[in-house]
Amino acid sequence: MALSLAGPLAYARAGAGEPVVFLHGLALDRQAWETVAALLAPAYDTIRLELRGHGATPRATAPHFHHEDVAAALDALGVDSAHVVGLSLGGAVAVDLALAHPGKVRSLALVDSALEGHEWSAEWRRGFRAVRAVGHEHGAAAARDAWARHPLFSALVRPHLERDDGVRWTTPQLARPLDPPAAGRLADIRVPTLVVVGERDQPDFRAIADFLASRIPGARKIVLPGTGHVAPLEAPELVADTLREFLAQASGRRG
Repeated sequence: MALSLAGPLAYARAGAGEPVVFLHGLALDRQAWETVAALLAPAYDTIRLELRGHGATPRATAPHFHHEDVAAALDALGVDSAHVVGLSLGGAVAVDLALAHPGKVRSLALVDSALEGHEWSAEWRRGFRAVRAVGHEHGAAAARDAWARHPLFSALVRPHLERDDGVRWTTPQLARPLDPPAAGRLADIRVPTLVVVGERDQPDFRAIADFLASRIPGARKIVLPGTGHVAPLEAPELVADTLREFLAQASGRRG
């Protein structure tokens, strides 16, 4: 499948039907959703976007908003609105998109999601800072490898992370969240929302899942048995089945 640019973002697209946009996690790329998208493509127009500095999308050179990039990509693809499925960082971006551009989002599926405005635990902050410290001391490749070895990830996920160049750990963070951040604005989301979290995900992400499910009106939460933080790679068939059921319901509820 050829990879092209839609506005600022690289993407891969397959299938037909209602559009479903897939957003990956930090230091991952479109391949995080490859199997799940293939399983859904017979019934949906699947669009796997790559955020700035990930996969084939060029790195940002100035401050930017991931959710605005996604909105621009949808415009470039001629997609007025889509179901949006986000993994980890991609989940946070999906929430920001739903708040900033509610008309572009038909439904939200937030998988092992991050969230702007979440108060990260001291343990999580220490681990994240440690990866950046490795980068400053030993370079981007060493930081990439340190991130791939983070307890957040299973051995199945690590080869995907090792494709990243690691430069994100040695350069300033240019992506900006909504202001005020999404955590205090979740009651404004008015689309069908599914919150999915791995049974073995780390405490911060399980807490975020609980918070999202409790604050987004009508949201439903599902815990995937036996999975960790990157469910689309760890249990793609289970994730696809879960999304298929949700998308069918969400389509019926629209309007």
